[in-house]
Amino acid sequence: MSQEELKQFNSLNLADSTPMNQSIDSKSESLLSEKTAIQPSNQLESGLLGWYATCSSRAVKRDELYLFSMYNEPLILYRDKDLNVKCIKDMCPHRGASFTGGQIKEGELICPYHGARFSSKGECTNLDRITCSHIVDTNYDNYAKKIHLSQYPCIEKNGYIYIYYTGKAKTNLSDFEINYPLENSLAESYGFKISEYEYEEVTVDFKADWARIIENHLDILHIFWVHGDTIPDKDVSRNIITSFNQAITREARQIQSKYNHKDKSKGEFITIKFIPPGRVIIYKGEEESSRYVQVLDHIPLAENRARVIVRHYRRFMKNKLLTNLILFKNLQHRVFYKVFSEDYMILKTQSFNQQMGYIEKDNVKLLGEDKMVQYYWDWLQNALIKDRPWELHPTNAHTNTVHKDMEMLYPPENPKLAKSNQRAIAMKLVIRLIVPLGLLLLIL
Repeated sequence: MSQEELKQFNSLNLADSTPMNQSIDSKSESLLSEKTAIQPSNQLESGLLGWYATCSSRAVKRDELYLFSMYNEPLILYRDKDLNVKCIKDMCPHRGASFTGGQIKEGELICPYHGARFSSKGECTNLDRITCSHIVDTNYDNYAKKIHLSQYPCIEKNGYIYIYYTGKAKTNLSDFEINYPLENSLAESYGFKISEYEYEEVTVDFKADWARIIENHLDILHIFWVHGDTIPDKDVSRNIITSFNQAITREARQIQSKYNHKDKSKGEFITIKFIPPGRVIIYKGEEESSRYVQVLDHIPLAENRARVIVRHYRRFMKNKLLTNLILFKNLQHRVFYKVFSEDYMILKTQSFNQQMGYIEKDNVKLLGEDKMVQYYWDWLQNALIKDRPWELHPTNAHTNTVHKDMEMLYPPENPKLAKSNQRAIAMKLVIRLIVPLGLLLLIL
């Protein structure tokens, strides 16, 4: 887009924007054309490339590979000999093989094809020379000095693994230009006092459009109807669906929406913050005194494949002995899995309708309380035009589907963990019944 065209694009009025006209398919150039471009209605400075929380720290174990992808690009996380986390492109530079099935030994990554080994060097600035001592080649030493893995900047903080994703992995981290500091994405930067809370966490997988999942989590209206019988909150129920006074703040680093009860004596109901590119923070009640806070991180794995890290922070039930005794973690996980299962068919069918072009201006109508959603879509459409992340590693009809065919790990797409959690609840309940009965029999 030329400078003159960009000026014309930026001069469009918000009234001319096309709400929800978001059939975003990387295979269709026309969808990112000037005609479908939407004037951004906020001042968000970040786009779709930048810092993403990709997984929990506990998911990247010593001597194990954590495989995932971003915008179709296959990546790997692993820990080096100092337990620092590395993020590399899943491709050995020797012969182009995947590291799937490879090993980590003494912090060195070993390719399963020819045993090529890679070690980290210095302060995470490089990944050292290839080592294949069994290869007989008179030019090997010279070759080995010049070959390195491609990687992305990676930071571990507060139990998350963050990567700075640009879609263009580099062999040396010092070659990256970090446009936005990680602090812009941290919940603590927005007044959240993490030390005052404990949390439970789940990871969930969806075969649905990544952007639709974020939209779902920015939507206050659906929780009463879809989740009213599941969420253990007396203020959320189909029987007490209500409307709110809504106040939206749009800033350079976030879009925020506060929902207050129309009955002023009840105060604030929920505050939702969208922090690009993929973080949503939800406070129940006043931010400063919120009893629980939900932090959701959305990872765009590939087209129609997305992962969400869900954390529920709480000020209550902080005694670990008590929470273990009453199976608090398992019961919370059961609620989490059920909530996301309730959303899943909605998300899959919305994704289909979007990709078929059915969700157009004349086919959907937003309500006043959908302003947060509207502002999000406006930002997204502008960011897609600017960053074009799905064009960095596009697939086509001839692309091998090896990564698409891999089983997703978490509910609701993969119910194994949900079933395992339910079995754990049943087993622990049985043990809690047997132990006191056994003691009683011994006494008698």
